[in-house]
Amino acid sequence: MGHEQNQGAALLQMLPLLWLLPHSWAVPEAPTPMWPDDLQNHTFLHTVYCQDGSPSVGLSEAYDEDQLFFFDFSQNTRVPRLPEFADWAQEQGDAPAILFDKEFCEWMIQQIGPKLDGKIPVSRGFPIAEVFTLKPLEFGKPNTLVCFVSNLFPPMLTVNWQHHSVPVEGFGPTFVSAVDGLSFQAFSYLNFTPEPSDIFSCIVTHEIDRYTAIAYWVPRNALPSDLLENVLCGVAFGLGVLGIIVGIVLIIYFRKPCSD
Repeated sequence: MGHEQNQGAALLQMLPLLWLLPHSWAVPEAPTPMWPDDLQNHTFLHTVYCQDGSPSVGLSEAYDEDQLFFFDFSQNTRVPRLPEFADWAQEQGDAPAILFDKEFCEWMIQQIGPKLDGKIPVSRGFPIAEVFTLKPLEFGKPNTLVCFVSNLFPPMLTVNWQHHSVPVEGFGPTFVSAVDGLSFQAFSYLNFTPEPSDIFSCIVTHEIDRYTAIAYWVPRNALPSDLLENVLCGVAFGLGVLGIIVGIVLIIYFRKPCSD
């Protein structure tokens, strides 16, 4: 009986693994390197999480907390968060290790989850949403709206977009990644062509408690692209005319005969 109690206590100490399961390899621990002052130490975070909810399992990879990929377990492939990361997403050599992490995490939920029912926080705080453009704002030119969700725990959420209170279709998947402090963040992207009258809203629903966070976006501090081009052309033309006038004045001045 004492052995079983000790085993149960050990399982309780493994609670953090239910939410954050960093990928590790069976290699001896290396000594901490001494970095020169002109070099920086960077972190690559490979995180597997599983839960009694949707999504039931997830994997994210981040470099210095900037998410690079999430793993689509239905297709067994990495999905890049941004198109610039697409070439790196082709690496599939660690697929067996990823599947092992997934099975181990799900086993922990099934075996240990019932013993911890009521002993772990169901939710912690409320998600915070904000919306911004991926590129500088210019009317009439394609851009992307980014809905950034922070203070997310557990990572069970639904993201929807609206334009003038009308639901928008065609936005991409929601990217979820782990951050320090046993918390998560999420990104949702919507491609659009901005207009002066636009009003967009990002609606985030935390599925665990049905809390809803709404962030709005309206265009600010932007010039229409056509007007901007006309202004620049006008300024260039004005400077050219001014240069011509100054040149003529200088030529006349220096060609004027000197007198006593």
